[in-house]
Amino acid sequence: MSSFLMEIGTEELPAIPLLKELPNIKNKFKQILKSHRLDCEVEFFYTPRRLVLISDNFPTSQKEEILEFFGPPIDIAYKDGNPTQAALGFFKKCGISENETQRTTKDNKEVLYCKKEAISKNSNELIQEILKEFLDSLNFGKAMRWGSNTESFIRPIKWILCMIDNKLVPLEIFGIKSSQVTYVHRNISYESKHVSSIDSYLQTLQNGKVILNQQKREEKILNEIAIIEKENNIKVEIDKELLDEIVSITEYPTALFGNFSEHFLEIPAPCIITSMKVNQRYFATYKDSKLYNGFVMVQNSLSENPKTIIEGNLKVLHARLEDALFFYHNDLKAGLDENKLVNITFVENLGSMLDKTKREVEIAKILCDIFKEELLKESNDFGLIQELIIQATTLSKTDLTSEMVYEFTELQGIMGYYYAKELRYDDRVALAIKEQYLPNSEDSELPSNLISAIIALSHKLDNLFGLFSINKIPSGSKDPFALRRAANGVIKIIIHFNLNFKLKEVFNNLRYLYKNFELKMLEEFILERLESTLPYNPSIIRAILASNEDDLLNIYLKAEALESSLQSQDKTMLMQTFKRLANIIKDVNFDNLNIQEDKLIATEEIELYNEFVKYKNKTFDNSDFKGRIDYLLSLNQVLSRFFDKVLVNAPDETLKTNRKNLIAQIYMAFFNIADIKEITL
Repeated sequence: MSSFLMEIGTEELPAIPLLKELPNIKNKFKQILKSHRLDCEVEFFYTPRRLVLISDNFPTSQKEEILEFFGPPIDIAYKDGNPTQAALGFFKKCGISENETQRTTKDNKEVLYCKKEAISKNSNELIQEILKEFLDSLNFGKAMRWGSNTESFIRPIKWILCMIDNKLVPLEIFGIKSSQVTYVHRNISYESKHVSSIDSYLQTLQNGKVILNQQKREEKILNEIAIIEKENNIKVEIDKELLDEIVSITEYPTALFGNFSEHFLEIPAPCIITSMKVNQRYFATYKDSKLYNGFVMVQNSLSENPKTIIEGNLKVLHARLEDALFFYHNDLKAGLDENKLVNITFVENLGSMLDKTKREVEIAKILCDIFKEELLKESNDFGLIQELIIQATTLSKTDLTSEMVYEFTELQGIMGYYYAKELRYDDRVALAIKEQYLPNSEDSELPSNLISAIIALSHKLDNLFGLFSINKIPSGSKDPFALRRAANGVIKIIIHFNLNFKLKEVFNNLRYLYKNFELKMLEEFILERLESTLPYNPSIIRAILASNEDDLLNIYLKAEALESSLQSQDKTMLMQTFKRLANIIKDVNFDNLNIQEDKLIATEEIELYNEFVKYKNKTFDNSDFKGRIDYLLSLNQVLSRFFDKVLVNAPDETLKTNRKNLIAQIYMAFFNIADIKEITL
C-alpha cells in the first residue's frame, strides 16, 4: 500500500452548488476507484480553492481478478460450422481468438465461455483516467468553459497536484499539467509552494494559513463565536445553513463582532435577520431573548486591524437596513389590499393571485361548515370565527405586493403577519397569515390553532386542485409545484387536529371551483402519500385502503390501532388463520349472509358463533378501532379450532352455506377496518 494525494486547485468555488454536491463527492471517488479495482479508504477535504483526496493505504496496483464471460448459445454462435456475428462480437469483447474460447452450460444451454485473469495495471497508469471520470461525475449544476477548452467544469482549474508515495504522477486535464506545488492563503503569498510529501503538503498549508479540514474550520468559527457570546453577554443564533456556507467560502475563518444602530430594531426581526444572512452572511445575535443590534461576521482576511473591516461592513449593513426601514414604512402606509394581487400571476390558466385568493376563501367557507363542531370548541361565536377565517384568507397573500417581500421572497406570510399586527387586525388573523404555508418542509412546525389550520388547508387544497385541473401533475422525481409536499401537509394537519376528512365528500364540495378533471387521480395522489407520511407497515395502510376507507383521520387511527394490536400477536399463526378465512369465502354471496342458529351443530361452530355475537352486541366508540381489532383478533384461537374440527364445505348445502356465512360475517367485521388478507408481516 502507498500514500496518495490529489489536490485539484480551482478559482473560487461557488458555495451553494458545492454544498449540494458535497455529500456525494467522496463516495463518487471511492466508486470510481472500486471500478478500477483500487478499493481503499479515502479522506476528502475542500476549501474555496481546492478539492483534496488523501489516502494512506492506496493500492500500488489493481487487485487480481478472474473474469468470466458467457457468450451466445452454440446454435446461434455458429452457422454451417462458421462463427456468426454474435460469436465474433463475443471474441472481440473477451479479447481472444476463436481457438481460445471455451464452452459451458448455462440455463440448460451450451454457450460460448471465456475465463481469464484480468490484467493488473500499476496505479500510476490509471490515475489520468480516474481523474477525468471523477471530474466528469461531479454534478454542480451549471458549468463553464475557459480558454480553448471544449469541456467544462464548475470553475477554471488552476493547478493539479498528484503524488503516490511522495512521487509526482504525471497528469494533464483542461490543459493543466500536474506538478508538485500548491498555493497558500492569498494574504500570505501568491507564489506556488513546492510539496515533497503529504506531510510537507499539510505543513505548507498550515504555515500558509489554510485550514484544509472543513470540520476544523467550523470548529474554529464556533469556538470564536462562543468567546464573543461570553464577552458581550449575548446569544448568537447559529444558522446551520449559513454556517456551512461560510465554512465553504473561507480558508482561514475569523469571527468578528459588530454593532449596528439601535433604531433599526424598529424593523421586524425576520427582516433584519434575513437581510444580514442573505446579503452579508452575518449571524444574528440576541439579548434577553430579543433580537440585539449586534452581528457576527466571519472574515477570510488575515488583517490585523479587525476594526477597519467591521466598520467597512457596517457601512454596507446600514445601507441595507435603511432600505429595509424605508420598505417597511412604505408597506405600512399602503396597507393590506387584496385587489393589488390582480397584477400577480399565480400560474398560467389559473389566473392571478387575486383569483387564487378568492378560491381559497370559498374553500375556507366549505371547511368552516365541515369543521363547525371543532371550531365551536375554539369559540361559541361561530359567526365571528367564520368571519376571522374569511378575513385571514382574503388578506393571506397581500404581502406579496409589498416592497419587503419583493426584496426578500422568503418573508412571504411572515411580513403579512407583522403588517396585520401593526395595522391592528385581530391577532388570530395575523397569526393565520403567518402560518398559512405550514407545514412547509418535512420537519416543519404545524399551524398552532384550528383557524390557522383551515387557512393552511385552503392554500394547499387550492394548489392541488388547481394544478391537477390543468394537468400539472408530478411525474417521477419532477414536482416543480411541490404538490407532494402540499399533500403531505394536508395529511399532517388533518391528523394533528384530529379532523375527520373524507376525501370524496370534501372533493365533491370543492370541484365546482375548478375546470373539470378526474377527481380520482387527486384522491389516489393524496392516498399514495400516506405510506411515506405515516410511520407504519405499508401493507397495513394498503389493507385499510382496500376496505374503501377514504377518511384521512380514520386511516391514521386504524393504522395506529392495527400496528399496535398486531405487535402482541403470533403473527404467523394469525396470518394463516385469517388468510384461510379470506380464501374460504371467495364464492360467498355477500348480499345474503343470514345465519340459521338451528343449523349450528358442531361444538366449535357454536362456540365461534357465540363469541362473534358478543362482538356484535358490544358497544364501541366510533374511533375505538383498537378495541374492535383486539376483540376480533381474540377470535383467532376459536377460529383455529373451528377450522381444525369443522368441515366448512360440508356435503349438506345448508350446513355449508351457514358455515360460510358465519365466516363471511367475521371477515366483513374485519373488512370494516381493513382487508386483513392484504397485510404482510
